[in-house]
Amino acid sequence: MNSTLDSTISCQLCAHRCQIKPGSRGRCAVRENRNGNLHSLVYGRLVAEHADPVEKKPLYHFLPSSRTWSIATVGCNFSCTHCQNHQISQYPRLNKGDIIGRLCSPAETVAAAQQQHCQSLSYTYVEPTIFYEFACDCMVLAHEQGLANIFVSNGYMTQECARDLAPHLDAINIDIKAFSADFYGNICGARLEPVLETVRLLHDLGVWLEITTLLIPGLNDSAEELEQLARFIHELSPDIPWHLSGFYPAFKMLDREPTSAASLLSARQIGLDNGLHFVYIGNIRSAGGENTTCPDCGAELIQRSSFFVRSNRIIAGKCPDCGKAIAGVWRFTA
Repeated sequence: MNSTLDSTISCQLCAHRCQIKPGSRGRCAVRENRNGNLHSLVYGRLVAEHADPVEKKPLYHFLPSSRTWSIATVGCNFSCTHCQNHQISQYPRLNKGDIIGRLCSPAETVAAAQQQHCQSLSYTYVEPTIFYEFACDCMVLAHEQGLANIFVSNGYMTQECARDLAPHLDAINIDIKAFSADFYGNICGARLEPVLETVRLLHDLGVWLEITTLLIPGLNDSAEELEQLARFIHELSPDIPWHLSGFYPAFKMLDREPTSAASLLSARQIGLDNGLHFVYIGNIRSAGGENTTCPDCGAELIQRSSFFVRSNRIIAGKCPDCGKAIAGVWRFTA
């Protein structure tokens, strides 16, 4: 973090790069300039601690069937009008800057994950970049204990932050909320390009990457926009899984209808038609599109139902029928 002569601090964690004056906070509302030093108000202050199936992140090609210990603090560097976790992501903004959470040390967090028989820690529910110091301390200890680390992120971190994070990070699901600068500006209070830069960089650095897009009727679900996003993913790798999720009215966006199964199926077909090998539909079970098939022979490899794996035929990372290597992390060694 850089400090100027007047004690204004330039925060270098996320792409807002907030210039924070003494006594003020950044856009995330949880990082404060105290006498020229940037202070995290949420270090170890957890408001969520849960054991989840890793498929719920969603990660479909990373240690399937395993459990992950999910943690979060309050705060976020986005202000999405449709946020389904706004009770915690926007808590400081909605409560005059108040900070809540149970104090917990990194050692206690990792121990809780082990007690719950989890194979990984997930930093999730809000944008984990905003509690980066605590996440990093947990990540180092998690690796020492043989556990993997997962970020569920909006991808709005600086390149410096991403490079610092990568050695400790084993998998990330990045939410590309739209392929439109206007959407990011009007709906999220952010910009699209830094997200795309993070996706490119972490993929190049070898972090296992999956992408999620929440389809909001009339806002980000046009065929043209989805084709552009599918082509962007394909240019990086056709093996990157793309998760398409259905929107439900939430927070300040209560005037939109939920996403239809037909819309999700159409979006999935766009991804497949543009050469992506793994395109999944989430949170609308009637739509299907949850299972993994071999991109070469078409054999069904993993059957899923509501974030739970019913069967997994992948053997040593390969299709048992044709021997095709299936992209993913099927075993983990810290």
